[in-house]
Amino acid sequence: ELKVVQPRVLICLGATAAQALLGRQFRVTQQRGTRIESPLAPNVVATIHPSAILRAPDSDTRHREMRLFVRDLQTAAKLL
Repeated sequence: ELKVVQPRVLICLGATAAQALLGRQFRVTQQRGTRIESPLAPNVVATIHPSAILRAPDSDTRHREMRLFVRDLQTAAKLL
C-alpha cells in the first residue's frame, strides 16, 4: 500500500508499528518525534500510541504525554 500511496510523511503510532516498519532495534521512547529517513517514505516520525496516554498512571503524566504527543504530530505536520 505504501508503494501505491507514496506518502510524504509516515507516522508510526506506538512501538509495535514503529518496530514493524523500522526494525526491532527502534525505540519509540528514545527516538519519538524525530524525522527518520526510510525507503518507506521520505519522512517517518514515530510517537507513542494514543492509548498509552490513557494508561498513564496519573493526571500530570497524562498531560505531559499529551503535550509530547501533540508536539510529535506537529513535527510530522511541518514535513508536509
